[in-house]
Amino acid sequence: MQALVLAGGAGTRLRPLTQTVPKPVMPLAGRPFLSFMLDWLRAHGVTETILSCGFLSDRVRGVLGDIYHGMRLRYVIEDEPLGTAGPVRLALDGGFLEERLLVLNGDVLTDMDLTAQLEQHRQTGARATLALIAVEDVSSYGVVPIDAERRVEAFLEKSDRPAPTDRINAGAYAIEREVVESSIAPGRAVSFEREVFPALVGRGLYGYETSGYWIDIGTPARYLEATYDLLSGRPESSLPARDVTGSLIGAGCLTNGAHIGPQAVLGSHCSVGTDSTVERSVLHDHVLVGADCIVRDSVLADRVRVGDRARIEPGALLGTGARVEPGVVVAADSRVQPGAVVEVGS
Repeated sequence: MQALVLAGGAGTRLRPLTQTVPKPVMPLAGRPFLSFMLDWLRAHGVTETILSCGFLSDRVRGVLGDIYHGMRLRYVIEDEPLGTAGPVRLALDGGFLEERLLVLNGDVLTDMDLTAQLEQHRQTGARATLALIAVEDVSSYGVVPIDAERRVEAFLEKSDRPAPTDRINAGAYAIEREVVESSIAPGRAVSFEREVFPALVGRGLYGYETSGYWIDIGTPARYLEATYDLLSGRPESSLPARDVTGSLIGAGCLTNGAHIGPQAVLGSHCSVGTDSTVERSVLHDHVLVGADCIVRDSVLADRVRVGDRARIEPGALLGTGARVEPGVVVAADSRVQPGAVVEVGS
């Protein structure tokens, strides 16, 4: 089975973290994010995955390589954004596509049953089958009502009007090659949600009602929420054992005399000074936190330096190589650019 992962976005909502690290391989619970998706695909029989990349694409390939635990990885590069469907046409024109494939949004952490989705797709003779999952608040998503035969009745993008269903497009599609050939124009940006799927309503478009864990990690709050969930064991993963606080401490970290946890992640070779507290926060690799500091509900990218007695308030994101001077308070929801220096009074 073949899959294509849409991983070309710049991750603007996660800036400044994604200004230097592409979102597909940004650390999540100490691992490149896409490694969780690739594990999920392997568990459902996928043997080849095409990664559609754009922003910092060379770094994605540098991290993941061409073989992942026996799965072949191939790459198509968007020189300019092609929407959600355009990259699939690019893969077709590059000679990559088989007769049927899965298409996945590249910013979703989930344990949905792809095997069951593919089985329904075969049984119904669908041209395309969309995974649909129920959420409490549909205001940020497109909703997809289906009839008793599971045929899609409409594809309704975000709207202020009351939604006819709580089932949203979960970003996992089983698609026949002929749909790509006939419904996605080459050489321009094309949207599955606004062009391809609405045109397929009544013409072989089905919905598969699924359940399980599902989260879009594209915002800072959801990135942290997904981190906490992984640390808690949902969804299941191959993460190393967590400590008694539910935290994950990477190799080569120095934390003697510090208070780590609950639900913190320290990447490799981090150092946290005496009497400092790091809780419900993520430190990427080679982060240095001085003595008597407090870091809560925040994300510190690679090589961030935090001086003694500094405090990082909830929701703050510090980009790669940023430096916080001693005694500084970085206010809640702050964004510190890569390499920036936060001084007293700034």
